[in-house]
Amino acid sequence: MKDKIIKFLAYDGKISVACANTTNLVEEARKLHDLSPLATAVLGRILTITALIGAEMKNKTDKLTIQLKGNGPVGKIVSVSDNYPHVKACITNPHVDLPLNEFGKLDVGGAVGTQGFINVIKDIGLKEPYIGISPLTSGEIAEDFANYFQISEQKQTAVALGVLVDKNGVRTSGGYIISPMPDATDEEISKIEQSIFKAGAMSKMLDANLSLKEIAQKVTGDKNVKIIDDSIEPVYECDCSKNKFAEGLITIGKQQLTEIIEEDEKAEIKCQFCNKIYEFNKDELKEILKSVNKN
Repeated sequence: MKDKIIKFLAYDGKISVACANTTNLVEEARKLHDLSPLATAVLGRILTITALIGAEMKNKTDKLTIQLKGNGPVGKIVSVSDNYPHVKACITNPHVDLPLNEFGKLDVGGAVGTQGFINVIKDIGLKEPYIGISPLTSGEIAEDFANYFQISEQKQTAVALGVLVDKNGVRTSGGYIISPMPDATDEEISKIEQSIFKAGAMSKMLDANLSLKEIAQKVTGDKNVKIIDDSIEPVYECDCSKNKFAEGLITIGKQQLTEIIEEDEKAEIKCQFCNKIYEFNKDELKEILKSVNKN
């Protein structure tokens, strides 16, 4: 079954809801990066929120980059999306491992750390990209993004992200974002808060085979949620190519390129998002050097 993001409206259009099932996408990332169970839980949550925010962008040329850097052992994470959303990510320590936390669960907060920042860059065709920064609050990622929406976008938002990992890989992965419209009443917001509490973890709802519509109904407490868009199918996809890396080699400059040609006679570059390796032989490097000389 393909991954899905479905957008809903609840309470007669006063509450916006987006629910995502990203199980295949996160499993693809787990295999590509050879992730430990804990790194899978961390990166899976980031990939899910990246897909949810990416799906909000309007144009094919729009680009979202999320950087998360905490003081935990997982290191820095960078994830990128377009509006499709095609999502990709890289992680400093894909093999991070820690004891389970006090609740007997994978210690995502311990892996990410509580000191650090989230940096959200949206390049949506304006002169300057939008950049939003907020500090980490818990390292659990969902709470950190709820805090980001509050601080950087002045939006009261409920965010849930979850990844269930077993010995075979990713069992379920998904998340949701709930945002009240300006005309939402306190009573409706209170009802949603109670419904979220009762609903439990996103990954468990997916594991119980609830559909995204059933999850939206459960977390809002509104049985009459209305589907706005059910056509979004997020995928893990890297858009790297040999040409792009050749352009990257041009930017390192004449001196360094000449040294590589003379000393190594070849270059090998690994894509950090999909681990594909691109090789450039001596003749190819000389061609690239010609381009540098022309500039």
